[in-house]
Parts: sequence; C-alpha cells; structure tokens
Amino acid sequence: MNKRSVMWIILDLVFVIIFNAIFFLVSGTEHPLPVWISYAFIHFAYLMVILTPRLIRKGKSSAVFGFSLYSVSVSYFFIELIVGVIFILALPENFKVVLVVQIVLAGVFLILLISNMIANESTAEAEEKRELEIDYVKNAGSALGALVDMVDDQGAKRKVEAAYDAIKASPVKSHPNLFGLESQIITSISALSDAVSTKDAGVITQRADALLMEINERNRQLKLLH
Repeated sequence: MNKRSVMWIILDLVFVIIFNAIFFLVSGTEHPLPVWISYAFIHFAYLMVILTPRLIRKGKSSAVFGFSLYSVSVSYFFIELIVGVIFILALPENFKVVLVVQIVLAGVFLILLISNMIANESTAEAEEKRELEIDYVKNAGSALGALVDMVDDQGAKRKVEAAYDAIKASPVKSHPNLFGLESQIITSISALSDAVSTKDAGVITQRADALLMEINERNRQLKLLH
C-alpha cells in the first residue's frame, strides 16, 4: 500500500472518527433502537460516498459520470446526516417511523444512483461504438491512402484512388447490421495490398473494383438502416 492510498484511507476515516467521538462522548453508549437505526443509516450513507469511485464507469466521460454519481451520493449523505441527527436528538419512541423514513430515503437514493449508473453505461457504450465507427473509416482510409502511392500503373492507380475516395466520403456512423460487411471491406483492403505488392495491374484493378462495390454497398445499406 503506497503513501497516497494510506492518506486517502485516513481522509475517509476522519468523519467516522469525529462523528463517533462526538456521538459517544456526548450521549454515551446506552440508546434506544430508533437512535441506533439512524446511527447505522448515517454510516451507510457515508460508506456509499466512499464507494462511489468504484461505481464510476470508465471511459472518455469518466469525469462526467463521476460528477453525476457523486452528486447523488453526497446529496443523500447530507440529507441522511440531517435527518439522522434530528432523530437522534428527538429520541422518538416508535422505531417503526424512524425505520420507514430511513428505508424510504435509502430507497430513493438507490433508485437515483442505479438510474444514473444505467445512463452512464448507455453513454459509455455509445462512446465506444462511436470510436469503433470512426476507426473503421479512419483505418480503412489510411490503409487505402498508403496503397495509392504504391501503384505504378496509372489505370490501376485510378481504381485504387476511386476506392480511397469512396471510403473517405463514407459516413462515419455505422450500424450493427453492417459490422460483417465492414469486416469484409477491411479484408478486401488487405487482399488489395497483397495485389499491390505483386505489381499485377490486372489483379489490382479487379480487387479495387470489388472493394469499391463493397464500400458502395455498405453505404447503400447504411442509408436504408437510418
């Protein structure tokens, strides 16, 4: 365990130590059930604040995800602290009222927390999908761009350039139904690269034409799917 981790643990324990010191020094150790219920829920609320970093979805928007979850956790903690202290000071006789209020507060908190986590998951998945979509056009375009300069035959070169222009003009947005076709396009680019290395103008032309047809078909299907 490094020094930074130790410091974070100490920081996390500050509230627990101060709260418990005040609680037991001021009011002792003998308390009715309603007080212990509030005591337990205050600690639960604080524990959720400490655990919040572990619930944050990793991704480009981790800071945004963290802010939304911390907003819920910290808000619940302060509300619970106020409500819990009121119950502790008021010493209510009916523990059921205290328990119901605490369960409702915890339930609302968990609903908001889980709802935000679900929303964060959806956003992160959309970001990952977007990155994959961008990679398709970027990687395919880069691979074809490199091949254009390697073709000596002018007729074959124009065919490769046509495929390159088509891929660069392709919409970045994609669709799960097109993943198979996009994988085939990547495979076809690899096959075209093999043809370019042999300097066989006829094979290069044939494979460039086939690649162009696949790119156009992908773009055509994309229009139908959106």
